[in-house]
Amino acid sequence: MSTYWPWWAGAVGLALVTINHTLVTDRSLGVSAAWDRVLHWRRERRLERMDDEFADDQALAEALAAATAEHFGTTATATASTATATSTVPQVPYGTSQPLEADAGADADTATTERPAATSLRPAPLITQAVLLVSIFLGGLIAAVTSGRFHLRFDMGPAFRNLVTADSAIMIAVLFVGGVLVGFGTRLAGGCSSGHGLSGCGRLRPVSIVATAVFFGTAVAVSFLLWKVI
Repeated sequence: MSTYWPWWAGAVGLALVTINHTLVTDRSLGVSAAWDRVLHWRRERRLERMDDEFADDQALAEALAAATAEHFGTTATATASTATATSTVPQVPYGTSQPLEADAGADADTATTERPAATSLRPAPLITQAVLLVSIFLGGLIAAVTSGRFHLRFDMGPAFRNLVTADSAIMIAVLFVGGVLVGFGTRLAGGCSSGHGLSGCGRLRPVSIVATAVFFGTAVAVSFLLWKVI
């Protein structure tokens, strides 16, 4: 008898994990993107510092005005500011009554409300994705230890030996090449099984549904060939 959870319990657990991650971070769950960002943490920290520096639109506008003044002089800055202010005022055809200021303010508030926040369009903080990867490792470790199934091994088990190889050097080479191909495939597809299969399909994104169908279908076909044909 298998000691694994039944399929419905696993589905409920994965759904709860995905929903909880979305509620806490306001972003989709994805492991391959998190691993890529943590692996290139220096670049990501530099990008985060740049985002923090220009997170405020007013601060960004002031920085651009200062850079323009330094390069072109104050006259160009004043002209650019006047042109920007003029371009933001809607041009009304001659003979049409001007809208009241209160209505214009209401329209501006509505536009601001409907516009997505800039922070929601940015990737999750680097520390959040590092915690995600560590939590996956610790969760698996705790589950294995508490169930009495934890033990260290340096092979892939009897099934791998029977289907692939029992030679340790060839096994390492096969696993390395397979890992590279998995990484290339996830980046090419724009996500992994967690990003597309859990978050993307849960949000009914067509791209994620197609991607999930492709890599699950491929996995079923390869498994069938390994077990039934080869």
